[in-house]
Amino acid sequence: MSTDYAATQDYLFSLKAKGVKFGIDRMRLLVAGLGHPERATPAIHLAGTNGKGSVAAMLEAIFSAAGWRTGLYTSPHLVKLGERVQVARQLLTEAEIVGYTRELLPVAEAVSRGSPDDHPSFFEFMTAMAFLQFARKHCDIAIIETGLGGRLDATNVVTPEVAVITSIGLDHCDMLGDTLEKIAAEKAGIIKPGKPVVIGRLPPEAEAVIRRVAAEQGAPVHSVRAVFGEEIANYPETAFEGDYQRWNAATAVLVARCFDARWKLTEDMVARGLREARWPGRWQRTRIGGRPLILDASHNPEGAVVLEDQLRSLVAKTGRKPVIVTGVLGAARARPLLETISRHAAEIHLVMPQQSRACGFEELETLIPKTFSGRVTRATVAGVFPDENTCTVGGPDDTVIVTGSIYLLGEVMARIEPERGAIENRLQDF
Repeated sequence: MSTDYAATQDYLFSLKAKGVKFGIDRMRLLVAGLGHPERATPAIHLAGTNGKGSVAAMLEAIFSAAGWRTGLYTSPHLVKLGERVQVARQLLTEAEIVGYTRELLPVAEAVSRGSPDDHPSFFEFMTAMAFLQFARKHCDIAIIETGLGGRLDATNVVTPEVAVITSIGLDHCDMLGDTLEKIAAEKAGIIKPGKPVVIGRLPPEAEAVIRRVAAEQGAPVHSVRAVFGEEIANYPETAFEGDYQRWNAATAVLVARCFDARWKLTEDMVARGLREARWPGRWQRTRIGGRPLILDASHNPEGAVVLEDQLRSLVAKTGRKPVIVTGVLGAARARPLLETISRHAAEIHLVMPQQSRACGFEELETLIPKTFSGRVTRATVAGVFPDENTCTVGGPDDTVIVTGSIYLLGEVMARIEPERGAIENRLQDF
């Protein structure tokens, strides 16, 4: 099987190497050729700049607490490709990935026979695998995260029970637009006629776009801000740290309220799900070599704002500035992140994630404000984390934080949690 899986990875990588393909016409052809597995399972569809994964994890835990069999589709993966497709939090296995790829091949060839451009992409293959897995494993609910944007995303062939837009910020501007209004319009593409829409705490100009599209679609809007207000004390608590996670928890609560009594999503079940939810890499606390280690994927400007609050709170509680390891993809993301880090770090250790879009050392160094007086070094993940029990930066009393690209977190997790298996990073960046 290992040989078959290696060959399958090679094939999927060959699809990834062709780049991103916007538009859902190919996906419509693919699911039609498969007999429309996306229609077999009631779905919740999530879009948003940040918070999709956390809200998806919370919803998965809520439905699981109520006794339902859940399907969860997210991207990218941290370590293993199978993380993207989970049933009852069990990852898609290597054997299943091989089997589904073989099954999809003739269908993909058939739908692209008239035009090679219609051949499904890597992400479309993975999305089809998710639909098939959820149908065949008889999931009661599928929680599906968009890959990028919403309107033209491959996942947008679903007609969900509820559409969710967690947040709107400036990210992927080259593909989604350079204003909050343009990005909101892309995210709003997941809104379906008559189906409820739950929105997180959105900027006013983005919320106006979402509400306009919802009105055009006859879709009722449920707003976190309208229901829970501005005071954080009014927001539900969750297993995740940070005020922003309580905003995400409120989003999950409003989604649960859109389901009728047959789903048994009582207040107790919802509260239990929020307590039991887990999602790696979101201010995730662990220890290495007896010292505290925090893993946090703050990879874009909106995430940098949240990171600022978390770092300020950490320094206030510990009385010490943390040692920070960071690597980022793209200067537009790196600048706000490094500006935030420089205000709170004792030391900054720069690394380059193993992705083609990763910022180089010189670029990162030029983005660190000249006001930062701490130590700055160039490092590697292997050098900082040589094994699962060792971290080579900072001292015994320091908290070490790894933040920035989610792909960096995956590399670190593969080293400090070897039970996850070897990292499959060439299939991450889509």
